[in-house]
Amino acid sequence: MNSKIIEIQKRIEERSKTLRSDYLNKINLASEHSQSARKNMGCSNIAHAFASCDKAQQGDAADGADVIGIISAYNDMLSAHAPLKDYPDVIKESSLKRNAIARVAGGVPAMCDGITQGEPGMELSLFSRDVIALSTAVGLSHNVFDAAICLGVCDKIVPGMVIGSLSFGHLPLAFIPAGPMPTGISNSDKNEVRKKFANGEVDRSTLISTEQAAYHSSGTCTFYGTANTNQLIMEVMGLQLPSSSFVSPESDERQLIIDRTVQSVLNLKNKGMKTGEMLNAKSWVNGMVGLIASGGSTNLTIHLIAMAEAGGFSITLEDMNELSSIVPTITNVYPNGSADVNEFHEAGGVAAFIGSLIDGGFLFSDVETLIGNDLNIYRNKIEIKNNELVWDAPAKILDQTIIRDTNNPFNNSGGLKLMEGNIGRGIIKTSSLKSSSSIIKSKSLVFNTQEDVLEAFGLGKLNRDCIIVVRGQGPSANGMPELHKLTSPLNVLQSKGYIVAIITDGRMSGASGSVPAVIHITPEANAGGLIGKIKDNDEILIDISNGTFDLQVDQETLDNRILYKVSNNSEGIGRELFKSFRENVKSVDTGASIF
Repeated sequence: MNSKIIEIQKRIEERSKTLRSDYLNKINLASEHSQSARKNMGCSNIAHAFASCDKAQQGDAADGADVIGIISAYNDMLSAHAPLKDYPDVIKESSLKRNAIARVAGGVPAMCDGITQGEPGMELSLFSRDVIALSTAVGLSHNVFDAAICLGVCDKIVPGMVIGSLSFGHLPLAFIPAGPMPTGISNSDKNEVRKKFANGEVDRSTLISTEQAAYHSSGTCTFYGTANTNQLIMEVMGLQLPSSSFVSPESDERQLIIDRTVQSVLNLKNKGMKTGEMLNAKSWVNGMVGLIASGGSTNLTIHLIAMAEAGGFSITLEDMNELSSIVPTITNVYPNGSADVNEFHEAGGVAAFIGSLIDGGFLFSDVETLIGNDLNIYRNKIEIKNNELVWDAPAKILDQTIIRDTNNPFNNSGGLKLMEGNIGRGIIKTSSLKSSSSIIKSKSLVFNTQEDVLEAFGLGKLNRDCIIVVRGQGPSANGMPELHKLTSPLNVLQSKGYIVAIITDGRMSGASGSVPAVIHITPEANAGGLIGKIKDNDEILIDISNGTFDLQVDQETLDNRILYKVSNNSEGIGRELFKSFRENVKSVDTGASIF
């Protein structure tokens, strides 16, 4: 095992001693209460809990049969969650044949960043994670469950479910993903049309036809954005079955995955396994390594911090940055390469990815998982034998253009980097950049909204070397929306030969990264950050190789400048309901959570 990774794991354990101790005390008390809850619960309470079951199950529940609570993000508007519709029925049938009961304990909202990009609803996106955590807690609060299964896939849904269910960490927990839609038009072809539209070369109907050729059926989007990064990390951390992330929703394997997950979570219950205990510091380090080695979504830097805290561990951007300096990038999936997640799965998938990292000494294998006490089974390919799932043989890397061993990586360092300077702290995704060692020194163009940038682009005002500053986009200002609609125009500027970059206290999409972008800047403008004092034509230096970004303006000049005041336009489309979230949210480098 890499000695530096062990050092980081030990440091996290030491830093988290009090937080972890308090958490374990909490779930142990909950476990003691839960063991006697149904026995001591009033008869009317029990009758209410299982009134919708048939008579036999009502009696089984009263007699102490195992009960699985299902938390579902199903809705049929979003492709990634549409396949979840029938999962509860399969879980119920699988539970019955094992003398257990499964009930849908509750639903959680599931919004799509792909729909709300550039729209007012995007300001609810990050906060929806904490709403999902609260909704998960409400669903499990009936306290009649012996285990829990979460059905969720996309950007904020999985992190929110993890945070909420870790409040019930005395229960064994499993996740079941839905799987990706079939491959449509290639990501490179799609982006070429997007650039042409941004440049006025094709009309709206052409762009719509292209987008519909890419997003065309049930299942997750096939690029390696936040949704699919969620799936990979859940697998690396052992909360999903091995090789389950990118199996097609329509396959026989998918149905068997559901059934085997029920068996596995009941096995954990019979072993007395608590998920809150199972996920230790090694598990969280494995999650960070999975993110970094795969060149995953920058959104997970926020979510991993918040999820780990919910489980009693304090992880930091510095931890991720140190890991990124030693963990190699071993996948090449869009937006980092041309392959999609279906091609990644066929090339060996998560199993080959995990095996490569274990062999290289970058993952702890001695961790508890949904299926056992050793991560090595997660390196094995999924197969069907006698109508049952087996993981007998190690997965091999079948395409070196998509997955590589750690001794022959795409990059010797990870895909994320912490940036620091007089403007504050932020992160940059380097795995999609043509050069991760570049120095960018240019004049600033300052904007207060994404729409202002798009307008300036349309008027030709961005046709120059520049560093675009978009401020007032932090969590306390407007919920920290993604600024993904800027990606195509900035790509157009790059294709014209201009040197461009962006710095912002907002987020970019998990599918972004082709343009140098220092994002998640803290302190944000709304909290008095220096980004709120930058003016047009200020010189900014971004040094990616050294991890620095600085405003080249003398201190006396800055002291005489008035800090930009974020306008409060958070009304309509439900935004007014989230005022208390904006007023109480933590900084982005501590997870941007209200908890």
